[in-house]
Amino acid sequence: MSRNTLWSPAARPNADMLAYTVGDDRRWDARLLTWDVLGSLGHVAGLRAARLLGPGDYRSLRRGLRDALKAAQSGKLTIGVQHEDAHSAVEFWLTRRLGAVGERLHTGRSRNDQIACDLRLYLKDALLGLHDEAAGLAAAVIAFAARHLDALWPGYTHQRRAMPSSAALWAAAFAEGLLDTLESLPALWARVDRCPLGSAAGYGVPLPLRREAAARSLGFAAPDHNVASVQNGRGKLEAAVLGWCAELGHEVAKLAADEIAYSSEEYGYLVLPPDLATGSSLMPHKKNPDLFELTRARAAALDGDLVSVLQLKSKLGSGYHRDFQLLKEPLFRGLDRTREMLAMMALAVPRLTVDRARAVQALQGDALATDEVARRVAAGTPFRSAYRDVAQALRDGVRFPSPTTAQLAARRRSTGGVGNLGLPAVRARLAVVRRRSAAARRHFTAALDRLVRRA
Repeated sequence: MSRNTLWSPAARPNADMLAYTVGDDRRWDARLLTWDVLGSLGHVAGLRAARLLGPGDYRSLRRGLRDALKAAQSGKLTIGVQHEDAHSAVEFWLTRRLGAVGERLHTGRSRNDQIACDLRLYLKDALLGLHDEAAGLAAAVIAFAARHLDALWPGYTHQRRAMPSSAALWAAAFAEGLLDTLESLPALWARVDRCPLGSAAGYGVPLPLRREAAARSLGFAAPDHNVASVQNGRGKLEAAVLGWCAELGHEVAKLAADEIAYSSEEYGYLVLPPDLATGSSLMPHKKNPDLFELTRARAAALDGDLVSVLQLKSKLGSGYHRDFQLLKEPLFRGLDRTREMLAMMALAVPRLTVDRARAVQALQGDALATDEVARRVAAGTPFRSAYRDVAQALRDGVRFPSPTTAQLAARRRSTGGVGNLGLPAVRARLAVVRRRSAAARRHFTAALDRLVRRA
C-alpha cells in the first residue's frame, strides 16, 4: 500500500502500521463506494447552499462526482492498494481530474460523518431489500396455509403430541411472526433516516454549514440533530439493524427447525422435494434437509454478528474511536446472512407438500383427549370433573371415538384458530407493509435521482 495518505501526521507513515490499521477496510468499503459518491454529491449541495462553494467550483465538483458515480457503477473506479478506504479512492480520483477544485470536496466534513452517511444510505437500501425478501417469504407461507386449510396434524408442546393443529395454522403463525417484525421497520427506519453530514468528527465545524440542505438533497427526513450524538450512536445503529435482522432470523430458524422435524421419517407430515435435499456419501437412501439446517445455523451465526457489534461498541467513551472500523464486517455479514436465509426459504416453502394421510393418522389417540374433555364440558360436566374422568379413562386404556377433520375444525372457530384462521386479514397486513415499503423506496430513489440529475 502507498505510504501517501490524505490525513497522515507524518510525511511517510510506517507501512506496517498502515497495513494493520487499514485491515480489511478496503474490502468492506467496496460496498460503500457508490454511496460515498452519492453522499459527496449531497455534501456539495449543502456547501453550495451555505455559499461555501462558488457556482463554478460547484458545477465542476458536481460534474466530476457524476462522472465518478458512472465510473464506480461500471467498475472503472475501484479501491486499490494505494487507497486507504472508499473516501480516499473517490477523492484521489476527483483531484486527479479537477486538481485544486477537487481538494475543496472535503470542506466542512470529516471521514467520521462521511462514513456514517455512507452507511445510512447503504442501510436504507439494504433494509428495504430485506423487507421485500421477508414480505415475499410471508406471502409464500400464507399461500401454503391457503393450500392446506383442511390438512390437520398434531400440535406439540415439550416435543410431545398435545392437541390437534393444522398445516395451515402452523404456516400462518410464521406469516404473522414475520409481519410483526416487518411492521416494526418504521421505528428503525426513523433512526436510519437522519443525515449525519455536518457533524464532522462529532463536534461540528466552525463554518456556516446548511445541514438541512445536505440532508434534504439525499432524501433524509432531517439531519441527525445533535452533532455529538452521531458518533455516540456508532454501533448502536448497527446493533439496532442487526437486532431487527435477528428477529427475522429467529422466525426463519424456527420455521426451518420444524421443517427438518416434520419432514423426517418419524413424523412424515411434510414432504421435501428431492431436488431440495442432499444425499449421503455413504448411505444411498438419504434425503437430507441441509438447506434448512444451514438456515438454522445462519440464524445462530447472525446472533453472533449482533453480539460482535454489541461488544465492539460497549464501554467506549463518547466521541469517535477507531474501534468503530470493525463494525462493518459483522454488519455486512449479518445483512448477507439475513438475505440468504429469506431468499432460500421463500424458494423452499412453495415446494413443500403435506402427506395428509400420515398427518391425520397421527391425530388418533391421546392427541384427542382434550377434545373429549371439551365435549363433556359442552354437555354440562364441570371442567375439573371432565378432566379427571378423561385422564382416568386414558389410564384404563379407553379409546375415544375420533371426530372427523371437519368436526375438529368446527370446534375451533375462535379467532385465529384452526377453523378460523382469518387469512384475508393476514393478507391485508402484508399489503399494508408492502405499500409502506414501496413508498419509502420511491421517495429514496426519487431523491437520489434528483440529486444526480440536478443541473
